[in-house]
Amino acid sequence: MAEIDLDAVIRSTGKKQNKTLMEAARKRHARLMALAAKAKDKAAKDRLKNTAKSTLAMANAAARRLQITAENAADAYARSMKKAIEEIRQAAEKSASASKKKK
Repeated sequence: MAEIDLDAVIRSTGKKQNKTLMEAARKRHARLMALAAKAKDKAAKDRLKNTAKSTLAMANAAARRLQITAENAADAYARSMKKAIEEIRQAAEKSASASKKKK
C-alpha cells in the first residue's frame, strides 16, 4: 500500500506550487501598488491599481485551478492503484481456487 501514498505527494506538490504562485502574485501586486503610489497623474494611478487588483484576482483563480487539478490527479491515481490491487488480488484468488480444484 506504499504506492498509494504517492497521492499524498501529488497533493503536497500542488500545495507547494500554489504557495509559490500566490507568493509571486503578492510580490507583483505590491510592486504595482508601489508604482501606483509614485504615479504622477490620477489616470496612471488608477490604471496601475486596477492592474494590481486584476493580477491578484487572476492569480487566485489560477491557484484554485492548480489546486483542483492536483487533487483530481491524486484522486485518480489513488483510484487506479486500488483498482489494480483489487485486480491482482482477484487473479490470485482465482489461481488459488483453480489449483485447489486440480488437487
